[in-house]
Amino acid sequence: QVQLVESGGGLVQAGGSLRLSCAASGRTFSGYTVGWFRQAPGKEREFVAAITWSGNTYYADSVKGRFTISRDNAKNTVYLQMNSLKPEDTAVYYCAASSSGIVRVTSLYRYWGQGTQVTVSS
Repeated sequence: QVQLVESGGGLVQAGGSLRLSCAASGRTFSGYTVGWFRQAPGKEREFVAAITWSGNTYYADSVKGRFTISRDNAKNTVYLQMNSLKPEDTAVYYCAASSSGIVRVTSLYRYWGQGTQVTVSS
């Protein structure tokens, strides 16, 4: 069992930055792909970024070039650095862990955190 806890959300003006953290407890991230997803009010949860155990990274087109995902395996933590934030980035952000090699499919992620709110004002 892997427990995930997100932190780092908040309110920021457009153009600003935030760094989200996803910390694992109970078990390590060893061997897992960790993804970030987000869900805005009235919308479906969508893929944002993912990083495999070996360090390969994947991004949604909407965040490519602005967001960076990284992981510190020694700390059992995955980060999402978000720069040049836009109002349309406003959502609850979730981290999740998967043992599947398919990184963009929400249903393949077995473990989920509770989410952290990111609000970008215009």
